[in-house]
Amino acid sequence: MTPRAHDGFTLIELLIVVTILSILAALAVPGYRRYVMSTNETSAIASMKVIADAEAAYASACGGGGYATSMADLVKPPVAGGQPFISPDLAEAVSPDSPKDGYVYMIADKPGTAKVTDKARTCNNAAGDTKSGFFATAEPGSPGTTGTRFFAVDEANLIRQNTAPLADVASGYRLQ
Repeated sequence: MTPRAHDGFTLIELLIVVTILSILAALAVPGYRRYVMSTNETSAIASMKVIADAEAAYASACGGGGYATSMADLVKPPVAGGQPFISPDLAEAVSPDSPKDGYVYMIADKPGTAKVTDKARTCNNAAGDTKSGFFATAEPGSPGTTGTRFFAVDEANLIRQNTAPLADVASGYRLQ
């Protein structure tokens, strides 16, 4: 009797391989999701630093010592020429429909700040008057999926973080 030639895999062998691959995928996916959230949060921290630096540059070069009150004012270049204070991709990330690396960025009106310069006297024809302070926030577009931490920065250039929103833009500035 001659042995039969092995022409392929048996169903049992294929099921074992599929089961092993499924187990490996189940172990890898949560780690990958944590990696993506960590990367998004790192990008948000860097963007908060960019916004704080842009506000400082705006105050010294364009706002007559006052800070911009919106992301739109920071993305406008000076009328006399030059670069905008922040990149357009960061300025466009002001709604959950267009986040930047999973985060949405806003500048809230900080109560207690005084008007510094009239909007007509800014170097870029800003939409709002400059103020003596600012409060910028970064919130995950989908909390728990794109990030778990919320970030904020103000004129003190101190980046804050929390697992809950640091400011309610609709009702004004609020720290927890």
